[in-house]
Amino acid sequence: MASIAPEGPQGFTIPMAGGHRGAVSGHFAPATGPQPTGKGPGARTRRQRLAVWWQEIDRFALYIVLILMGIGAVAVAAGSPASARRLSTSAERLPDLYFFFLHMRWQLVGIVALLWASSLDKDAARRFGILIAGIMFAALFLVPVVGSEVNGAKRWLRLGFSLQPSEFLKVGWPILLAWILSWRARDPHIPVVGICAALMVVLGGLLMLQPDFGSTMLFSGSFAVMVLLSGFDWRRLAALGGVGVVGIVIMYFTYDNGRNRIDNFLFGGTAYDQVDLAERTLLNGGWTGQGFWMGVRKMSLPEAHTDYIFSVIGEEFGLLACMVIVALYIAFLVRVLMRTIDEEDLFSVLAAAGIAAQFGGQAFINILVNLQLFPSKGMTLPLISYGGSSTIALCLTMGLLLAITRRNPFIQRERFTLRTNGELS
Repeated sequence: MASIAPEGPQGFTIPMAGGHRGAVSGHFAPATGPQPTGKGPGARTRRQRLAVWWQEIDRFALYIVLILMGIGAVAVAAGSPASARRLSTSAERLPDLYFFFLHMRWQLVGIVALLWASSLDKDAARRFGILIAGIMFAALFLVPVVGSEVNGAKRWLRLGFSLQPSEFLKVGWPILLAWILSWRARDPHIPVVGICAALMVVLGGLLMLQPDFGSTMLFSGSFAVMVLLSGFDWRRLAALGGVGVVGIVIMYFTYDNGRNRIDNFLFGGTAYDQVDLAERTLLNGGWTGQGFWMGVRKMSLPEAHTDYIFSVIGEEFGLLACMVIVALYIAFLVRVLMRTIDEEDLFSVLAAAGIAAQFGGQAFINILVNLQLFPSKGMTLPLISYGGSSTIALCLTMGLLLAITRRNPFIQRERFTLRTNGELS
């Protein structure tokens, strides 16, 4: 008669090899017999690993990511002529679809990166995220010293190719913070919030040396969301928010470009300001749009293929298409949050929520800028705007999110609740 192991902390058991049962806590109990070595009939084949991946992956979220990338391909094709003609010179004329063909190459690389990252198990995804966060954080120290300056900002490193460390830091930043905040589960006396706050202060200082106020706001927002979700007292978080307000005031009086953008937003700018041109371009399409490649106002719009691609979509495909895009972003965020409801692991909840907050924050800041409801920040529309390293970084981020939220659909888990998490030190 098979022996029965007592129930684990989650209150359920699963059958194991040889008729035994083992207690589990969101994961199968380790087998006690000899393990497959990668050879012979006991080893998993590639097809079996693919089947397991397909069972565990959040397919709904994956579909939304791929749909947004498809919309991005069409949108870049629509905005490419405007940017190509603006950047053409008498010596060299860029083809109208110059940025579209480049974008398709980057998207192909990005899809490969996304699928690879999503195939990692949770521990490997955590280690990779921490590693890339550490490397990019260190690279930010080099940017003010040896970085290349473009349009008054020093944000790139030239290593035979252009690398923007802040873009790739987005891949691992939420994972790094989630890892540190989850230390509390081992020792509640570790000042995890203080450690994360110190990292955020250093990061904000490095970004403002470039200067890059938009990324500073984005990283700060994901930091605030994760600290709040981890059980931190909201009153103490409000004190940290006060520090952020002081930082914004200091930025206003020391960063001319940021001050000008805020002034233009609050008091209105000229008819030739980028945000005003973007709003007029967006509204020129009406509800159904002028038609593909039929937009006229986009030709005078700077950065039509990147920062203001949402306005190009509005002119050529209409406000209804813009509403569909907004709905897709909301559906993705809701899906990620619903996925974390059934998680019992603090790290997984915080990492998924941090990535979602960072992704959603960038999307809606870009959209609000195009609607003239937010000061211009120079942020692209994630998964839709043209990008090289940014496209690969976003795809890696989405892949790690899918890896972290992978789970066996046949195991019922105890739900994570903030009430049981307590207050962080």
